[in-house]
Amino acid sequence: MNGDNEQGGRVGQSFEDFLKEQGTYEETTERAIKRVLAFQVAAEMEKESVSKADMARRMGTSDSQLNSLLDPESDAVSLLTLACAAKAVGRTLKINLI
Repeated sequence: MNGDNEQGGRVGQSFEDFLKEQGTYEETTERAIKRVLAFQVAAEMEKESVSKADMARRMGTSDSQLNSLLDPESDAVSLLTLACAAKAVGRTLKINLI
């Protein structure tokens, strides 16, 4: 038996390493971030009882652009759109380079 495994040691490679090996790390990370942002905007809209029509009006955008923002599968969203969405629900968008 492997002592590391019995004591909760790390076995094999990390998921991050696996994605890098497969060449999909960046794309997967970008999609995950977009999904989280879409979820956060939708949660804030629900919390503040903001309808889609009102949200689009607050953002000064179209319903279709708002739908793209809220669609976790859509990656056609600009930083400006994300910043406008955050502002529309009383939040700010914070992006860091790490």
